[in-house]
Amino acid sequence: MRNFLISIVVTLCSIVIVMGITNQIAGQDSSSAITECNLNGKTLIVAHDVNFPPFEYLQDDKYTGFDLDLLNELMQVCNFKADRRAMDFNGIIPALQAKQVNLAVTAMTIRPKRAEVVDFSIPYFRSGLVLVVKSNNNGIIKPEDLKGKTIAVRIGTSGETFIRGLPYADQIKIVTFDSVNDTYLAVINGIADAMINDDSTVRYYIETSGTDTLKIVGDLLTGDDYGIAIPKDQTDLLTAINNGLKELVKKGIYNKLYQKWFGVIPVYRPGEF
Repeated sequence: MRNFLISIVVTLCSIVIVMGITNQIAGQDSSSAITECNLNGKTLIVAHDVNFPPFEYLQDDKYTGFDLDLLNELMQVCNFKADRRAMDFNGIIPALQAKQVNLAVTAMTIRPKRAEVVDFSIPYFRSGLVLVVKSNNNGIIKPEDLKGKTIAVRIGTSGETFIRGLPYADQIKIVTFDSVNDTYLAVINGIADAMINDDSTVRYYIETSGTDTLKIVGDLLTGDDYGIAIPKDQTDLLTAINNGLKELVKKGIYNKLYQKWFGVIPVYRPGEF
């Protein structure tokens, strides 16, 4: 009888312990939505472009721009530190593939070819490609008008991919540059008849450069989404960044950053594309 009572007590204690553990786990699960973007103070190596205003560019010996402001806010909501590395855009994907960097916040268009070798966050910005010519040039309005003309492109960009993918690309002289500023100068100085770049970047350049020598022609050629690039198979990091972007929207921070740099309320926000 005594042994029987002892067995009952042991069984009851076991049940209580199991219930306690189950409740503890359940409690952890219920709070996971809060901590999913917590990277526990890690230091991540973050690549960004050297010159792609207004997203990242050097001003008074310090890098600034929309992307870097976004990164600063992500660091706060996701609890991580950033070791920033300014890199030539064409070298960023190879650096991600080699896992020399953990993130790339660099106005990178999400493309299927790129997504084969790196992973992308949810889109955080929507833009599109436009053609740019001299203000007195009325002969180029659409891509077909580039036949027999010279166009300046930045190496490794979506603009270069677009032009080279045209069925009549062999009828266009394509000159390449490492810097987006050099593509603008190529048009201004008569080296090229046109250049191609992202709409938001072109508008910022025209508004802030103090020159009226350039103009956008025609409609948007593409609808492009920018994403934060991450090495393949970094699921936890990707989840944290995606949740962090959504958190910036919830807190109203994304709207404030967008208005600061572009002067309007965004139509598209992370998690709403």
